[in-house]
Amino acid sequence: MLSVLTNRTYRHLFLAQVIALVGTGLATVALGLLAYDLAGADAGAVLGTALAIKMVAYVGIAPLAGAYADKLPRKRLLVGMDIIRAGVALLLPFVDAVWQIYLLIFLLQSASAVFTPTFQATIPDILPDEEEYTKALSLSRLAYDLESLISPVLAASLLVVINFHWLFAGTAIGFVVSALLVMSAALPYRKSVAKRVEGVWRKTTRGMRVYLKTPRLVGLLAVTLAAAAGSAMVIVNTVVIVKNMGRTEGDVALALAAYGAGSMLAALALPRILARIDDRTIMIAGGGLLLVTLATIGLVFGQLGPRTFWPVVLVGWLTMGIGYSLCVTPNGRLLKRSSADEDRPALFAAQFALSHVCWLVAYPMAGQIGAQLGMMPAFLVLAGLATTGVGLALWLWPRNDPSLLLHSHPDLPSDHPHLEEHGGGSHQHHFVIDDLHTGWPGKV
Repeated sequence: MLSVLTNRTYRHLFLAQVIALVGTGLATVALGLLAYDLAGADAGAVLGTALAIKMVAYVGIAPLAGAYADKLPRKRLLVGMDIIRAGVALLLPFVDAVWQIYLLIFLLQSASAVFTPTFQATIPDILPDEEEYTKALSLSRLAYDLESLISPVLAASLLVVINFHWLFAGTAIGFVVSALLVMSAALPYRKSVAKRVEGVWRKTTRGMRVYLKTPRLVGLLAVTLAAAAGSAMVIVNTVVIVKNMGRTEGDVALALAAYGAGSMLAALALPRILARIDDRTIMIAGGGLLLVTLATIGLVFGQLGPRTFWPVVLVGWLTMGIGYSLCVTPNGRLLKRSSADEDRPALFAAQFALSHVCWLVAYPMAGQIGAQLGMMPAFLVLAGLATTGVGLALWLWPRNDPSLLLHSHPDLPSDHPHLEEHGGGSHQHHFVIDDLHTGWPGKV
């Protein structure tokens, strides 16, 4: 897997991602402490609102970024977003009111909503070989999981010698280093394509429309719903479940570490697995693993004593980590396979926005049902949500899902740019390239 790091451009971008993630992790810890400093017992409500603002920024800004990302050089865009994020991080220690936190979080996450899908859409251009790209996706998943383990430990170590406000300085440094690494990377030029004349609305929604016309991507969205159900239960309710068992804060960290370990194990194994088994089978199996685990834990919840239930939690969280990684790690392969170069930024942005809609549904569901009705109903309802996702994926994602389709355009003139590009007549290309193609069976 590490062989992909021999590519200098990818290596620099991967390091930029890792360093920015660690900085973001420090900010997460510092933000919680800042919220408590300003709001006291209401800190949870402040953080919950901040999370909702983050999701709104992701869902609202990402499609705009995908629509207009091709107007600016990618390197300048990525570096600019890193600088904005660094500037916001430097401002956070000086806030003295909750509304200021909300404003700065919106600015920070809006910059991330531009940076992340643009960054993700750039990697396929750097690593066009699917095997290498799959390794890069697994490395990216590992980076996210390692960050969730390393950042809290690093933050705790730093807080022994510095005030929590200084953690935001570490965040800013992370974004600045990320910007420098992006600047040092030789990003490939985009191929010149004919500019489409579209209104603001059509251009902004283009990525969404292409996404929702592509069966495998609708299937991906359904699998993402199942993934959100499992991860929301872990992220929102782990601390409540573990503490209600009378266990320590260290055990909370251990349960979350088990979830991260499962995700990393799956990410390490996926390059070899995907060389033999298709994406659809792997991703739907991951969703199935999540729904079975959620349902099983829900059925035994309250039936076992704390001493007996603790190993169930650890094994369950490990299993859900595996299922989650199987669901989300290969998604870049599907997006790459389903897009032409000119559509890729918009398609990655659409995935970014639509996937966070899934979390926007799952997070409050996990929190509110757990708080109002108890953890057994929460597990079972989220198992139902995961079942919905898996069922929709099985129904909407064709079992026979070729990367390329043979088709022709008898209605187009012979000098149409699309036919000139492919040499005229019948030809093959990805499922969806423009509004001429719908991707649904029988309509290509």
